[in-house]
Amino acid sequence: MAEAGTGFLEQLKSCIVWSWTYLWTVWFFIVLFLVYILRVPLKINDNLSTVSMFLNTLTPKFYVALTGTSSLISGLILIFEWWYFRKYGTSFIEQVSVSHLRPLLGGADNNSSNNSNSSNGDSDANRQSVSECKVWRNPLNLFRGAEYNRYTWVTGREPLTYYDMNLSAQDHQTFFTCDSDHLRPADAIMQKAWRERNPQARISAAHEALEINECATAYILLAEEEATTIAEAEKLFKQALKAGDGCYRRSQQLQHHGSQYEAQHRRDTNVLVYIKRRLAMCARRLGRTREAVKMMRDAAVWQRRRREVNQKALILILLMKEFPLLSMFNIHENLLEALLELQAYADVQAVLAKYDDISLPKSATICYTAALLKARAVSDKFSPEAASRRGLSTAEMNAVEAIHRAVEFNPHVPKYLLEMKSLILPPEHILKRGDSEAIAYAFFHLAHWKRVEGALNLLHCTWEGTFRMIPYPLEKGHLFYPYPICTETADRELLPSFHEVSVYPKKELPFFILFTAGLCSFTAMLALLTHQFPELMGVFAKAFLSTLFAPLNFVMEKVESILPSSLWHQLTRI
Repeated sequence: MAEAGTGFLEQLKSCIVWSWTYLWTVWFFIVLFLVYILRVPLKINDNLSTVSMFLNTLTPKFYVALTGTSSLISGLILIFEWWYFRKYGTSFIEQVSVSHLRPLLGGADNNSSNNSNSSNGDSDANRQSVSECKVWRNPLNLFRGAEYNRYTWVTGREPLTYYDMNLSAQDHQTFFTCDSDHLRPADAIMQKAWRERNPQARISAAHEALEINECATAYILLAEEEATTIAEAEKLFKQALKAGDGCYRRSQQLQHHGSQYEAQHRRDTNVLVYIKRRLAMCARRLGRTREAVKMMRDAAVWQRRRREVNQKALILILLMKEFPLLSMFNIHENLLEALLELQAYADVQAVLAKYDDISLPKSATICYTAALLKARAVSDKFSPEAASRRGLSTAEMNAVEAIHRAVEFNPHVPKYLLEMKSLILPPEHILKRGDSEAIAYAFFHLAHWKRVEGALNLLHCTWEGTFRMIPYPLEKGHLFYPYPICTETADRELLPSFHEVSVYPKKELPFFILFTAGLCSFTAMLALLTHQFPELMGVFAKAFLSTLFAPLNFVMEKVESILPSSLWHQLTRI
């Protein structure tokens, strides 16, 4: 009985929702009909006469104040809507309507039923969307003390957001600490230091840890945050390498003695890989590119060797659990940038052959470097006029397809490479296919594109053709999955407020912004005209109202002439 009663209530509710959704016009006309029938008992005609007499006694100043106030209110709403749209990418009124009014009208039930029906078919796309919107560590991130802080000292602007620095703090706590740190005084101090929000407190804790013992993580913190030049940072990283290598060798011998030693060995492995990568980046910054390439190759080979050894003993999940930092370093992207600086294009192609694979996650560095190599073969002789006359050759077609592939993966990059948008310092974390990744790529690779004669010209002539191939990028992709809808929100958290975030696809202005803009302009114009020409506007208002109510009066006269008078007399006595 309870189930039957519940089912009846659900059916009744669905019927009411259906009637409200589709028969609201009928209800509206019924209400109007009842109001017309009851106009005599309700004294509607007398009230309308009173109101019209009151309006006739009003001066033009009242109408000026009324229209001016309406213009001011609609203008304030317009300003707020525009600010909300620029900050959050959506209309505030529309968001409130969808969040609060739609459930009251039954929209939530429909959505839930639709979602339950399509959950199985969309599960793969949802998993892909989650992976696409994951925030990654920037493999080419700058040094906080020697580069980011120097920018702040010169410009007075903060290049890093709190969200970005908080992600870095979480990375440091995950990879540079372990459960057994409390057993060693220096490591215990550093465990607290990585959690500190105040930079000076972190630096003081690192110095305190070094007074106790040669601590590799303390040297890392000082190299990242206290060193004001790359040379100072490199010196500290070399000291960290010496201390970290000793800790790694000791923990390697004891790793099989228990879970505690195994966790310590994982931490020491992460520390050693991080130090070697940052030392290679220091050499690259100081102009020792060949030395940097050698160090990056050694790190990449060591990383690959560690993976091969562990793949023989463990499945992939255990490997990622044991060496999580190795998958986040993306040392091959550092290697590609250094090889491009040396103009060793054959070596670049060899690295791409290993990493530009369908089973590996893509990045802007991989896609745009592949496009650069193919453009290099034809860009020096490419001419848009000649190509339009004779058509594209096979090599030119391959270069154009590579550019289209790169632009589809990250459509924000071309504007930075073509210097249509100004660059800023790249953040410490990036969102793949987002504006943050485009900034990180263009910041280091713009010089490489300029060095290849005609490459930017070929990019300029062909990159916009990608959007004709995917007119609805959020619904369907061409070579990749549909473009994720979460990039704008994440990029606004990662990038500083003074940077104008690139949005793709370009959003149209919401209806309510256009509506409030039109309302503000119209009421302001009425206020100005009423103030300048009060009598003429009064005549115009009366003519407009009479014209507006003329069809209604015509319909009512026809209804009264068709229906018998006795029926109206009986209805009005109700």
